[in-house]
Amino acid sequence: MWKSLIVLLIPALLAAKVHYAKVEPYETITLKAAASGQIVDVNLDAEGTRVKNSRVIHIDDKLNRIDLNDTKESLVLLEQMLGINQEIADSLAETVKRQEGYYHRISKLATASKTQKDNAYSAFASAKTQYLGTKEKIVSLKKQILDMRYKIDMLKDTIAKKSIVLHDRYLDKLLVKEGEYVAPGSPLARINNMTQAKLVLFLEPEELPGIKQKHVFLNDKATTYHVNKVWHVTDEKYISSYRAEIYLSAPKAYFSKLMKVELK
Repeated sequence: MWKSLIVLLIPALLAAKVHYAKVEPYETITLKAAASGQIVDVNLDAEGTRVKNSRVIHIDDKLNRIDLNDTKESLVLLEQMLGINQEIADSLAETVKRQEGYYHRISKLATASKTQKDNAYSAFASAKTQYLGTKEKIVSLKKQILDMRYKIDMLKDTIAKKSIVLHDRYLDKLLVKEGEYVAPGSPLARINNMTQAKLVLFLEPEELPGIKQKHVFLNDKATTYHVNKVWHVTDEKYISSYRAEIYLSAPKAYFSKLMKVELK
């Protein structure tokens, strides 16, 4: 009789297993430098606050901005040169057309001397060579303009990456100080996505069957939440348990509150 009672009680005890979990931000990210340079400004006052559309770290971009302005001026000059050479090419095209017509006419005249015919051909060939040379220069200028525009885009991208601006994110910790030099990949700051929250549980194998269909009770109160994600490999730290996450609405006040969690 006692054995039968124990067998009946074991599933009930497992179903009522109590967990305690801390309300954590939905996502924690470590921002890393995408460009190298010296840190010229760090907004220490922003640490520990939710930042909305504000720069928190500035990497020196002075030389990049000078290079960008010079490159923009160079682009304007190249575009002017292109316009001039296109006008020259149009004029030379007309000259080539006339010289070619003159050469074909005089080459058919029996009264024209060989010298006249040779001179006409030379003038036609010279005009065509000059025209083709200008066309080649136009192609080269177009290529330079494309390269210059690409360089401008690259410089703009680099400058943008040297200003770390947060948009509605919680700045948990700044990992650099003013005056430090950073290389690409250097950690800059740790931020939290606090638009949502989560609870992390570590479950025993016997709790897993039908886990996503179970109801979530928080501090002994039934909720509409459910287990959103379950790892199928045991945790590195808790080697006999499986990690699971429950996603919640963000708390109105503070995170890190300890919650009693039951899955029934």
